[in-house]
Amino acid sequence: VQLQASGGGLVQAGGSLRLSCAASGRTFSWSGMGWFRQAAGKEREFVAVISWSSGSTYYGDSVKGRFTISRGNAKNTVYLQMNGLKPEDTAVYYCATTVKGFYGGSYYPHAHHEYNYWGQGTLVTVSS
Repeated sequence: VQLQASGGGLVQAGGSLRLSCAASGRTFSWSGMGWFRQAAGKEREFVAVISWSSGSTYYGDSVKGRFTISRGNAKNTVYLQMNGLKPEDTAVYYCATTVKGFYGGSYYPHAHHEYNYWGQGTLVTVSS
């Protein structure tokens, strides 16, 4: 199982970036894919997750209304559209898969231990 994240880069505050995560391997066993980020000296933070079966999406409080997670037609690609970027969004962004079932209710996997496979990360830098 491999996850390849891409799309990071340098952008000015207020700008946009679109991250992609391509997965290969046993994708049929996954219930969803999420994005986390980790800024220098800080803990890894949940950003967003999407359910393969229902398409339900969930977001961390710091990105609600600015970021949008979506999936490709095949069950192996997920995107993270990031608008209205702020300097505090600067971090390495990781995609990860989960086998935790979630179907649009109140529960969704948002802790890093609920995810089993991780990509290598892509750096997003937002300048002020």
